[in-house]
Amino acid sequence: MYNEIFDDEEENGAVDENGIQTIELNQSNVTATLLDWIGCLFAALVWVLILMTFVFRVIDVDGTSMEPTLINTDKVVITDLFYTPHDQDIIVISHAEEYNKPLVKRVIATEGQTLKIDFDKGEIYVDGEKLDEDYTMGETIRGNIPEEDYPSVIPEGKVFVLGDHRDVSLDSRYSEIGLIDEDSIIGKAQFVVIPHSYDPGKMIPVLDLSRIRYLY
Repeated sequence: MYNEIFDDEEENGAVDENGIQTIELNQSNVTATLLDWIGCLFAALVWVLILMTFVFRVIDVDGTSMEPTLINTDKVVITDLFYTPHDQDIIVISHAEEYNKPLVKRVIATEGQTLKIDFDKGEIYVDGEKLDEDYTMGETIRGNIPEEDYPSVIPEGKVFVLGDHRDVSLDSRYSEIGLIDEDSIIGKAQFVVIPHSYDPGKMIPVLDLSRIRYLY
């Protein structure tokens, strides 16, 4: 039995006169293990890039036009795989009619739907039904587009969008934005992953993990 154990030890390394075993590393095995790790990391990176390109991405909210739903500097996950816009979706837009920066807005009406805005009462009707907009703040004021020029029916391939902070949002009420082409929609906002709230004393956004949530 003693000889068997001793033989096993000598196969894995040398034993000096004090009985201390020295292990000799097999260089080829170390290289193979290292290459395996590099291969796994590379594959993981490729999958992340594929997901970030075709499935989801993270964007920063810039500005106050979507308050109180989204706060300036919030980080939001958006998806665009097989996406078709629907009422009440929060979307990210690459550009608008005369505005070349990304926008985050809420879809109010899509192609084929009827739209009527009563600015005196601040009420919006889509397909004849009044919207229950408990997510907004401020008044739904007129933009620079004359009320008579608003489409009664949303044209094919277009959507009408508004910001939730109605009295400061630059959206489809203004000629700079107008109706949004569906091809300009980057994706739908799904999750707030790094949320913020305002520091009451300084009125600046601060991290607030309690606001991590899914956007319906």
